[in-house]
Amino acid sequence: MKNIPLKQLDFKLLLIFSVFFTSLSFCQGNLTKNKSDFWENVKLGGGFGLSTGDGFFSATLAPSAIYQFNSKYGLGVGLNGTYNRQKNVYKSTIFGGSVIGIYNPINEIQLSTEFEALNVNRKFEGNFSNNLDNNYWYPALFVGAGYRTNNITFGIRYDVLYDDNKSIYANSWMPFVRVLF
Repeated sequence: MKNIPLKQLDFKLLLIFSVFFTSLSFCQGNLTKNKSDFWENVKLGGGFGLSTGDGFFSATLAPSAIYQFNSKYGLGVGLNGTYNRQKNVYKSTIFGGSVIGIYNPINEIQLSTEFEALNVNRKFEGNFSNNLDNNYWYPALFVGAGYRTNNITFGIRYDVLYDDNKSIYANSWMPFVRVLF
C-alpha cells in the first residue's frame, strides 16, 4: 500500500467532508421545502386491543400510516405487536408488519387490500409444554370493504390465506374499524 503524506491525507479528508456536508445541507433544504407537501398527505391511525378473562390476558398495539395520493387512492404500512397469556397454559408474543392499499370509488365506500406478515412465538407451560412450543411466520392477505364517514371506516375483511391451524385470528372473516387522522 502506498504511503500518503499526512498533509495530503488531511486535505483529501477535509475535501470529502466538505462535499458531503454541503450536499447534506442542500438535500436537507430541499427536503424541508417539500416536507410539508408530503406530510400533508400522510394519514396516521391504527388500532389497539385489550382482552381479559378467567386467567387470560391479551393486549395489541397496531399503529399505521397511509399516504393519500389523492381522494381515491392511498398506500401505507402498519406494525403489529401482541402479547397473549393464558395462565398455566401458554404465552405468546406476536410481532410483524403490513402493507395496505385503499381505494375509495366514492366518498362513502372504501375498498382495501392488506398483506400482513406476523412472527408468532408461542411457549406452553405446565402440562401443556410437551414440545408444543413453536415460532413461525404467518402470512395473511386481507381484502375488505367498508363504509366511510369523514376519517372513520367501518367494514369487514376476509383473509384469503387463512389457515385454521396457524392463524392468530379466530376465523377468516373479521370486522374492522379504521380511524385515520
